[in-house]
Formats: sequence, C-alpha cells, structure tokens
Amino acid sequence: MTFALMMLGGLALDLAFGWPGRLYALVGHPVTWLARVISACEGRLNRGPRQRRLSTGALTAFVVIALAVGPAWAVQGMLPGGWIGVVIGSVLAWPLIAMRSMHDHVVAVARPLAGGDLTEARRAVSMIVGRNPDRMDSAAVARAATESLAENTSDGIVAPLFWGALLGLPGIYAYKAINTMDSMIAHRNDRYEAFGKTAARLDDLVNWLPARLTGLAFACVSRHLRRALLVMFRDAPKHRSPNAGWPESAMAGALGVRLSGPRMYDGDVAHEPWLNEGAPDPQPHDLQRALSLYRRVMGLCGVALAGLALL
Repeated sequence: MTFALMMLGGLALDLAFGWPGRLYALVGHPVTWLARVISACEGRLNRGPRQRRLSTGALTAFVVIALAVGPAWAVQGMLPGGWIGVVIGSVLAWPLIAMRSMHDHVVAVARPLAGGDLTEARRAVSMIVGRNPDRMDSAAVARAATESLAENTSDGIVAPLFWGALLGLPGIYAYKAINTMDSMIAHRNDRYEAFGKTAARLDDLVNWLPARLTGLAFACVSRHLRRALLVMFRDAPKHRSPNAGWPESAMAGALGVRLSGPRMYDGDVAHEPWLNEGAPDPQPHDLQRALSLYRRVMGLCGVALAGLALL
C-alpha cells in the first residue's frame, strides 16, 4: 500500500509542478547525476578489445545501479510510518516521473504543426527524437512525435511507476539508472555495442512487462479497442525493439494511422517496417488525438495506483 501511495503522490506532484527550472538550477536532477557517473565510467573504461569492453560495461552497469539503489534503499529504511513516510517517499519519487515533461514536449510540436509552422515543429520534434528533422514533412513530424509519445509513455511514466509500486524507492531508482544507461551507452555502433550490451539487455528486461501494459492501456482507453489490440499483437513483434513496438503499434491502431517506417539518422536511412501498414500517415490533428489518449492513460495510471493502495 505504501509504495503505491508514494508513486501516486509522485505522479500528483509531477502533474502539479513538473520539475521546476529553479529547482533544477539549484540541485540539478537525479538523471543528470546518474548521467555524470555513466559518462565518467564510459570515458575511462570503454577501451581495449571487445571482451574487455563487455566486462567493463557490465561493471559500469553494476556500479551505476548500486549508486542509485543504495541510497534509495537506505532512505526507504529510515522513513517513518504513516502519512509522513508516504509524503517523503512521494517527494523522492517525483523527479523520476516524466509525465508533465513528456506532455509539454509533444504539445510544443503539436501547436506549431497545427498552425502550419513546419520550421518550429521540426525544431521542437528534434528535442524528443534522434532522427534528422530537416527533411521531414508535416506527416513525418507528426509520426515522429506520436511514436516518441507512445514509447516514452512506457519508459518515462508507466515503467517507473510499475517498479516503484512493486519495490518502492529502490525499484524506481534502479529502473531510472538502467533506462539512463540505455539511452547513453546502449547504441548499436562500434563505440557502444560491446560496452553497452549489459545495459541494453537490462533495459529490455525491466521494460518487458511495462511496455505491454502500456500498449494494453492505450487500447483500453481508445474508442477502437479491437483494432488497437489487433494491430498491437500483429505488428509489435516487427519492431526492432522488443518493447517499443507494443505501445507504438497500439497507438497506431487506436488512432487508425501508420507509424514507424523509414527514417533518417545522421544522413543514413533506416528502413524500419511500418506499424499498421496501409493506414494513412498521421496529420496534425492526429497528434492532438494522441495527446488525448496519453492523458487518459495517465488517468488510468492514477486509478490503478489508488486501487493498489486500497488493496
């Protein structure tokens, strides 16, 4: 009960305040603290033959997770019982839940896109995706933002809440450490493929169930439950990621649009398969519909956490 209430409190704080810029300027953010450790380890240890980089990458993963979990476990053990402990736990979980930030970033794409300002929409979408936005038309921008919204609903909100509700502060901090490592060092290129392999496999593991729950949530809150489920179960296994395809394909089915497909990274075209192939490309108004689905899923998360607390 306490863990679920902590996560519900953290979700409420994030909804109300996000992570204020003044607070960030004053103390930073747990993810940036972890990022500094990951960057330092990578700079010192990611060298030598492949087997050595596999070993030092695994060591880095262990160190980063230990540094995140150790203090969280110690603090949780010292929390007082009752509402005081829940409030403190909620405050400590708050910065690791990115609900408001994700919404605001996608709104920053949706507004200029709806107003016909493609240049500003491209600039805004470049803040949330890694692909080159320079040649994106309106449909490509809407597609990229919708995919990011779907995937990050799982990675940025559902998965942290899941592990936090299950294991408390150590759970949410361990998840965030793994997910941050995945975003920094788990790239499929010569520099990171070996060093980041442990981080990548851990991220696949901890996101396995949350990604599928997120896909089901998108389907359940949509007006096209059957279609969303059909597209999700049919197309999610086609995705290059074992997890991201579930929320993305459910979103595609729920909206009746196609997602994924070919995209450009650093001048190279990645020929990804379509999700919900044969459907039309998303248009600016579809991005607004995606945001509506997102808000409904966030409401569902709140209800689920409240239900767990009552149990």
